Amino acid sequence: MLFLEITRETFWRKVRDRVTLGKDGMLQPELEILNEGDLAEGKIIGVDLGGTRVRAVLSTGTGQILARAEMPTQADQGLEHVLSNIKRTINRVIELADFSNLVGMAVGAPGPLNPFTGVVFSPPNLPGWNNVPLTAILEKATNLPVYLGNDANLAALGEYTFGAGKDYRYLVYITISTGVGGGVIEDGRVLMGARGAAAELGHMTIEYDGPRCNCGNTGCLEILTAGPSIRRRAIELLETGYPSKMKQMAGGNLQNISPELISEAAHEGDEAALKIIKETAFYMGVGVTNVLHLYNPEIVVIGGGVAQIGDMLFEPLREVVRERAMPAFWEDVPIVATALGGDIGLYGAIALVLQNFEEAQERKQELAFVDEAGA
Repeated sequence: MLFLEITRETFWRKVRDRVTLGKDGMLQPELEILNEGDLAEGKIIGVDLGGTRVRAVLSTGTGQILARAEMPTQADQGLEHVLSNIKRTINRVIELADFSNLVGMAVGAPGPLNPFTGVVFSPPNLPGWNNVPLTAILEKATNLPVYLGNDANLAALGEYTFGAGKDYRYLVYITISTGVGGGVIEDGRVLMGARGAAAELGHMTIEYDGPRCNCGNTGCLEILTAGPSIRRRAIELLETGYPSKMKQMAGGNLQNISPELISEAAHEGDEAALKIIKETAFYMGVGVTNVLHLYNPEIVVIGGGVAQIGDMLFEPLREVVRERAMPAFWEDVPIVATALGGDIGLYGAIALVLQNFEEAQERKQELAFVDEAGA
């Protein structure tokens, strides 16, 4: 059973403007206990590591989140500081649990990474991270078996296990926010590829002579549909003199235009904003057509901040798919927004432990034996 009693937004309303310092003067994670009476039933630690914040939850074996902790990643302060923040956040929820009942932990992290070896290579939003053996570090710190997954892959797994995809075996998940990522569920398992890097959906070519992407390719789905692209195209359009209320909404400064402002203007009927969103929907529709033909899913789920634009984005997107995809690939295939919101990565981490539950139980015993032998 899935419990979503407190959303990320509610959580942060409760803790914003509060900075907690420990005795050592270090920033401490904020803690929220959702179900105090059942804390001893916690079996899984789920962790979502991002460039801005690190989050950890204590969950039951059925996906009920019992407690959660969160703090800034402080990525600009380097590897050791971030590792300390990760451990602090994890410890805030571990200390609430009955350790004997805990089975394992999973971490969703930005790539590139190797989920088989547990090594994070050099993610752009975590400066100073080069070939970091994250699972080994956290296993040593917690004496729990730790699993590592690409954040987009775990989002797909979370949606498959707990969200909009829970009634399907074949799913494609695409997240469109400041960047574009994706994950594919193939017969109930994450499609990994030879090195755990499959389904980098944001870097498929959509426009062969399009703008150059940060990855080095041109015309990628990411460079055409992510939040910064939407903002760039809106500013370029307004600089041509195209009539719009967006400049006024931005206080007369085009640099203040954001995807959120564009969405707001579109919902108010602004033609320039509607044009930008329709273009975005077209590129996304071409991308979804590609993944339908490549992976033949039963459902396509779209998440991330851009997906919050809603039907104004989804309806023209679906129209492009119907025009371009072979009918056998799109008929009876829902294209929907995520059901898990901002917690999708945490639920994906929980799901990764669930998929490895029996192995995790055995590995925990092995780790305890190693710890006793080394004592």
